[in-house]
Amino acid sequence: ARGLDLSRVRACVVVAEERPRMSLTHSFSKLFKDLGLHPRSVSTAFGCRVNLAICLQGTSGPDPTTVYVDMRALRHDRVRLVERGSPHSLPLMESGKILPGVRIIIANPETKGPLGDSHLGEIWVHSAHNGSGYYSGYGEEVLQSDHFNSRLSFGDTQTVWARTGYLGFLRRTELTDANGERHDALFVVGALEEAMELRGMRYHPIDIETSVIRAHKSIMECAVFPWTNLLVVVVELEGSEQEALDLVPMVTKAVLEEHYLIVGVVVVTDIGVIPINSRGEKQRMHLRDGFLQDQLDPIYVAYNM
Repeated sequence: ARGLDLSRVRACVVVAEERPRMSLTHSFSKLFKDLGLHPRSVSTAFGCRVNLAICLQGTSGPDPTTVYVDMRALRHDRVRLVERGSPHSLPLMESGKILPGVRIIIANPETKGPLGDSHLGEIWVHSAHNGSGYYSGYGEEVLQSDHFNSRLSFGDTQTVWARTGYLGFLRRTELTDANGERHDALFVVGALEEAMELRGMRYHPIDIETSVIRAHKSIMECAVFPWTNLLVVVVELEGSEQEALDLVPMVTKAVLEEHYLIVGVVVVTDIGVIPINSRGEKQRMHLRDGFLQDQLDPIYVAYNM
């Protein structure tokens, strides 16, 4: 975009339902740096189907907060903060400042009880802007009481909450906004329905996928999902088909060393096989269906059973 001046752009917000990626915001800022886009103009937000704008990090507020958590504790739904560079540390960037009039609580998705600060749980939201249900193809509203009208099993049992379906936690930041007040930051870890229960622990696909993508420069994209009690890894290869065989030991080694998991199946495919919807979300369950129905047309499949 020759001649384009972005120095007056006040806010360029990255909105995602999944965990905000630090590398994405940094890369975006670097890409448009020469056009005058200030790094503080790139911020993060979180919204979902039950409430499209739960929190937002504007340019008038502080820079997004980043914390480092112990990935091993996270697998047991515990939040333990560690120092940057610590073994097994996972960087998480806040999804933004909670908007005025919006209340957030972290709840146990099974018992529906409120959780403390050291626990990972489902993000529930109370706001006048919450949705009340889904609309069917015929126009009538279809209420989903479990999603839009949930109540805590103890504590404040009167307030009606909407369940986002995403796991996360709240932290009071040390940074102050333009008014000199500290704000609560929301950290999104991953979608509840896509979290995988393996070996009695909860794993989030994005963590394993990040490790696999780093394993080899020819891996352009990756998606993982469980099949019975096995972990299936699908990678998109940019390169010759001869490289497909070389990728398998690198993929299995990366997952074993970083997550202590044995990969059951490695599927190497061409670019574009992993389905992604209009919001940029990987459709892992659709990919799983294609795998089970033998519709992926892979370059190579390795079974480690």
